[in-house]
Amino acid sequence: MSKEIYYPNPEFSAQARIKSMDEYWELQNKAKADYEGFWEAYAKEKIDWLEPYSKVLDESNAPFYKWFTGGKLNVCNQCVDRHLKDKADDVAILFEGDRGDVEKITFKQLSQRVNRFANMLKEQFSVKKGDRVVLYMPMIPEAAYAMLACTRIGAIHSIVFGGFSAEALRDRIEDAEAKVVITADGAYRKGKPYLLKPVVDEALKAGGDSVEAVIVVKRNNEEIAWNDIDNNYNELIENFSDECDFEPMDSEDPLFLLYTSGSTGKPKGVQHSQAGYILWAQMTMEWVFDVKKDDVFWCTADIGWITGHTYIVYGPLAAGVTTVMFEGVPTYPDAGRAWSMVQEHKITQFYTAPTAIRVLHKMGEDEPKKYDLSSLKVLGTVGEPIDPPAWKWYYEVVGGGKCAIVDTWWQTETGGHMISPLPGATPIKPACATFPLPGIMAEVIDQDGTPKEVGETGLLCITKPWPSMIRTIWNDDERYVKSYFGDAVKDGKPVYFSGDGAVVDEDGYITITGRVDDVINVSGHRMGTAEIEAAVKKEPSVAEVAVVGTPHEIKGESIFIYVVLKEQGDSSKIKELVNAVLSSEIGNIAKADDVIAVSGLPKTRSGKVMRRILRAIAKGEAITQDTSTLEDPAVVPAIQQAVADSK
Repeated sequence: MSKEIYYPNPEFSAQARIKSMDEYWELQNKAKADYEGFWEAYAKEKIDWLEPYSKVLDESNAPFYKWFTGGKLNVCNQCVDRHLKDKADDVAILFEGDRGDVEKITFKQLSQRVNRFANMLKEQFSVKKGDRVVLYMPMIPEAAYAMLACTRIGAIHSIVFGGFSAEALRDRIEDAEAKVVITADGAYRKGKPYLLKPVVDEALKAGGDSVEAVIVVKRNNEEIAWNDIDNNYNELIENFSDECDFEPMDSEDPLFLLYTSGSTGKPKGVQHSQAGYILWAQMTMEWVFDVKKDDVFWCTADIGWITGHTYIVYGPLAAGVTTVMFEGVPTYPDAGRAWSMVQEHKITQFYTAPTAIRVLHKMGEDEPKKYDLSSLKVLGTVGEPIDPPAWKWYYEVVGGGKCAIVDTWWQTETGGHMISPLPGATPIKPACATFPLPGIMAEVIDQDGTPKEVGETGLLCITKPWPSMIRTIWNDDERYVKSYFGDAVKDGKPVYFSGDGAVVDEDGYITITGRVDDVINVSGHRMGTAEIEAAVKKEPSVAEVAVVGTPHEIKGESIFIYVVLKEQGDSSKIKELVNAVLSSEIGNIAKADDVIAVSGLPKTRSGKVMRRILRAIAKGEAITQDTSTLEDPAVVPAIQQAVADSK
């Protein structure tokens, strides 16, 4: 673990919501002393209740916890209506298209467009409270309108990432028994139009019998087929009033479903509730990003992922700040795209994935210096642990050494950040998640609840329920209990196990080591792939790395490493260089049998590396996985050829 410590910018700390570690510990100790009282104070302060709740936390049917039982609210009211008195003319959504087109939508305009959408769903398509609506959308404002329209009338939305295949879409439609699908003809990516509607058509040909209507937003105006259940959003929407009463919702009514891949079997429909989710979305915006009323917040995720739900739509809007929606990719038309947007829109918080940071670093190490990035106050990372070299570049070059980096750990199931630095308070160790947020009881323990010693890897568990936690898996309570509460106990009670391993250092800082089931067993020695990857990244010539295990007749498994080099050229010595680092960082047991230089890794459009594909290639197996979700499907045959050439 890094020994370097970066202290908060004193000027920033002076005006931050949480200004010091003393204030952090005061809050955390309050939560430990009076857990329900801690959460009740924030629930009363942050949420516009329509009817008061009768009980803060109901643990009578653990692990099916209930928060703020009996309370009534509406999440759309929390995100839109309540801001109309003071912020009607402030920009709510700042949209920039792939081709550079910009639209600024005020809170008043957002209210009108959401209300029209809600009326259309109710009146034209008979969508009512509890009905499921699937969104298969690009990153355009209409996606946010659709989400908020569902929450306004009490419908449960389920967003399917717009890069998923027809089969994946159909599985999610059928599991949720969706009544309506909302999509677009397509959108733009890297200057060219692409299509989404044909994927919906294919999905519904083979199933999805519950679907009564498809609503199609025209974005790129490419030619598409129109079927009997299809409806043109652009023509229909003008027929509806821009006034629509919101539905009072119970605190524990389902808000949305979001499907996440299980280790085996069908995807899991993670079910989130109303009050607890929106409370934590807003609180983490205020604590982790320290947003203020005039800030412009940019999260580069897609709304198809939980990051997009919480930190593009619900969190920023509940906090009343401008949120940026970006249709394109931050490297098109060049490596300066992201930085030019920061300069142009005076973005104050920038939140992205380590993969994107590494790509931006590789494509344009000095590119940020060409732009005025002085508006930036907080930088964030999400999705995977960030390696120290990428962290330092992000801190020194992008942030100019003045912006805190909040390296956030959380999951689809947690609803919002769980472990993260606080930008005005936490001394930061690069690539370290640091401490649980106030009110979050995260511990590194054994299966029996024994805390791990300093430096020992253990199970990262949340040992008390929290408001934004997953409530169940849609229509599968048994799988919910087995998936999250079957691996560890504390004080004799099952606790939430994240699936991740972690280690605590002598200062109490938590570092995530990666999935505990993502290990390679070499001659009886179990090594996490995340640990190996972190070591390989210390080789200066390596830009990106992915590690998998492959069968070995003597060792059981051997280590197989794919590397993307910073500079293309002679790669004949890369195995020697990488193994020297592994030997130094971990030991000779960690030396790889195979180190292959490749032009790129197979990533989804959200930046996730598809390691299953890499395992299949390493084993010489045929690729049976769906590659349609990849950013660049052509990278797969290129990797196969590189592996073949190495033999």
